[in-house]
Amino acid sequence: MRHDSINDQAEGLRRLLARSAARVVAVVGARNGLGATSVVVNLAAAWSWAGKDVLILDEHLSTNNVANTLALKPRYDLLNVIRGDKTLREVMLRNSDGILVLPVARAMQALPKLNEAERDKLLDALTQAARDMDVVLVDAAAREGHSVCANLSGNEPLMLVLNGTASGITESYAMLKQMALHNGRQTFDIVVNKVGNEREARAIFDNMAQLALRNLQVRLEYMGYIPTDEKLNRATQLCRPVVEAFPSAQAAIAFGEVAGNLIRTKRVADEEVSSLTRVMQRLIRQARPMNNVVAAIT
Repeated sequence: MRHDSINDQAEGLRRLLARSAARVVAVVGARNGLGATSVVVNLAAAWSWAGKDVLILDEHLSTNNVANTLALKPRYDLLNVIRGDKTLREVMLRNSDGILVLPVARAMQALPKLNEAERDKLLDALTQAARDMDVVLVDAAAREGHSVCANLSGNEPLMLVLNGTASGITESYAMLKQMALHNGRQTFDIVVNKVGNEREARAIFDNMAQLALRNLQVRLEYMGYIPTDEKLNRATQLCRPVVEAFPSAQAAIAFGEVAGNLIRTKRVADEEVSSLTRVMQRLIRQARPMNNVVAAIT
């Protein structure tokens, strides 16, 4: 019965994705270790299993980033492409399921120091990488300033991974508050991670949603939950998505449901889905004044 459920989910995702062009979803956690990278990897696998081309932009330099989670061991990254050291083909990584991963962390950190030509190369490389993709997932860094999630407009999807622990809830609320006050974001998609069951997930979400609406005038949308599952831990040890390693595990089924919910509740119109280019242009505009100051000093 579980395999039938999984097949139904995959077929449902195929139908949903077939109706429109590529969509970009940024996923963020309040800090490393709260499960955002695991969510990105497994959502990518769920969409890939549904027959779609998926690209992950990896904003993290830590050893627990997407590339290392999938045992891809990157040697080069987007900054090498910008500087002309390597081609995009040479730095793009692909796992056994066909998921593409582009490490972008160093390029994002270097953004304020890039000249005009290098910024153009960055935009060109990202445009080329995302071409013909059905889904672009961003494993977004939580840092302020030069990160994808910090520069999303209120209309562009951002999913916060809300860890069910006491510290995870506190840190996630602090991040909601920061982004609401400093970035003007009024809507977040939420997935509750590492909880026992949906009742527990709903209780955590409802409390957070009421608090965010009352104190911050921020609206939260429930995308689903990921249960605590030993099969997910085992898949992580094997450097494989649980969706691929143990497709009938509770966590694998839950990731399929979250993937479907994200597609169904997309708020951006199909003709405006090219949000990645807009976000990068916004980042570049933000970086320009710093370049002018550096030029004036030197």
